[in-house]
Amino acid sequence: MNTSILNDKSLQFLEEYLNNAAPTGYEWDGQKLWMNYLKPYVDTFITDTYGTAVAVINPDAKFKVVIEGHADEISWYVNYIDDNGLLYVIRNGGSDHQIAPSKIVNIHTKNGIIKGVFGWPAIHTRDKAKEETPKPDNIFIDVGAKDKEAVEKMGIHVGCVITYPDQFHILNGDKFVCRALDNRMGGFMIAEVARLLHENKQKLPFGLYITNSVQEEIGLRGAEMIAARIKPNVAIVTDVTHDTTTPMIDKKKQGFAEIGSGPVIAYAPAVQQKLRDLIVETAEKKMIPFQRAALSRATGTDTDAFAYSNGGVASALISLPLRYMHTTVEMVHRDDVENVIKLIYETLLNIKDGETFSYFD
Repeated sequence: MNTSILNDKSLQFLEEYLNNAAPTGYEWDGQKLWMNYLKPYVDTFITDTYGTAVAVINPDAKFKVVIEGHADEISWYVNYIDDNGLLYVIRNGGSDHQIAPSKIVNIHTKNGIIKGVFGWPAIHTRDKAKEETPKPDNIFIDVGAKDKEAVEKMGIHVGCVITYPDQFHILNGDKFVCRALDNRMGGFMIAEVARLLHENKQKLPFGLYITNSVQEEIGLRGAEMIAARIKPNVAIVTDVTHDTTTPMIDKKKQGFAEIGSGPVIAYAPAVQQKLRDLIVETAEKKMIPFQRAALSRATGTDTDAFAYSNGGVASALISLPLRYMHTTVEMVHRDDVENVIKLIYETLLNIKDGETFSYFD
């Protein structure tokens, strides 16, 4: 393969895919963009009731391998509208209340998007002796309405979902920055694997299920549903993990990982060790840089949902190092994106039809 994997069409898709809002429970517009991009490279698609999308190569094959990312992004719900026309919110996923003040928001209504702002009292008016920090119960959205009735006339009601409008940009030539890199980058990377397989005319001896799951941010729910549907033999999951080189992160607790140093291969009970060993050996043989992470009990990713489904599925996790998770300025390194794609691609070429990864063979 060429040194550079991403081309102009890839980056155009990535930008369009990231800029589209796909909050948990409302992923379908993004899924349609993703499926449209993948259409030339796959044989067919599967979709389910809640919006997970699966692109399939060799759908008639008995042995099934999943490569997976998740489609949803964190967001907020309108929870309460007060008499003064201000909106109070609850989380939809792990939204960070501390970054909310002074952020512009998009409120999704049946009439389209209504703009609002997370208001915050001016510094001059706050009591320095007992200054309040932003908390879920004191942050609020101002949509410029006089009262509750005016808000309702705009089409805003309890349950409307709220996202940030921040859009994709490239920082210093090789850092991708946007909200929702967690984990639209995963969906993008597995789509690029499918593109490379097609362009390089690689014929796989098994069925490949390129899976973009919904509702990961609220408990791995989309993966849980689609794992039961596909019943795969193998699952390689990609998600993001923390770059721990920035301030206020304890490396003794979080481990060490940095953007630009390669994909992070996970060690955890849910990770099937023979499959992980195959991934490590592939990285070493193909000289793909990689890092390692140890995860206690659970990975906290869709790996867990696949691993413990259907009586046990050989599963592994390849993570993309990311700075500032669950903010609007999430950041990853282009080199890591390309190397995750390479590592998944090359690993697939090393998986044999019928491979059990049994510890007892």
